[in-house]
Amino acid sequence: MIKLFVGLGNPGAEYEATRHNAGFWWIDELARSLKLTLQPERSYQALVARGQVDGQTLWLLEPQTFMNLSGRSVSALARFYKIQPEEILVVHDELDIAPGEAKLKLGGSHAGHNGLRDIHAQLGSDRYWRLRLGIGHPGHKAEVVNWVLKKPAPEQRQAIEDCIARTLKAAPALLAGDMDKATQQIHTSKPPRPKPPRPAAPATPPAPQSPTVD
Repeated sequence: MIKLFVGLGNPGAEYEATRHNAGFWWIDELARSLKLTLQPERSYQALVARGQVDGQTLWLLEPQTFMNLSGRSVSALARFYKIQPEEILVVHDELDIAPGEAKLKLGGSHAGHNGLRDIHAQLGSDRYWRLRLGIGHPGHKAEVVNWVLKKPAPEQRQAIEDCIARTLKAAPALLAGDMDKATQQIHTSKPPRPKPPRPAAPATPPAPQSPTVD
């Protein structure tokens, strides 16, 4: 079962609405749904909330170390409370998934994501769960840094928010350790694809005009 829910992002108002903070957005909504309040905890360099669901203790964590040092917070709390990697879910932005879609997976490469890279290093394991929230790709590798640190267009932000609301419905399954059910809920409930624009009607040629005689 998942005991520690981690959202990745960067602290500070200037980053709050950027794509790289999608993990924070998810944890914020989970905290609201569970009526928990995230509070600063210096010992973990993070915003932290602790709650009880069906007799099970769970933790919510938002590292405040900046993205590339996220593992410090995750490993500090996990080691103190003896939480195993398989009991951790890390929610993060994913370039290779379209806005509005999400994927759940256990283990695997960090794929260049700096937050995951540091969690790998600090935990000494890749065997933790990830919820990958799609933010789309700018199309060119050189534009990735600028892309993730910018605000999404309004329609993309709405798609991500809708995805967060939908994937939060899998929280009971995640807490119960029913990862097959959680995976099915997250992967099969895809948002409707936008309809292609209707082709423009062909322009009507102007009617011929009779020559005028002065």
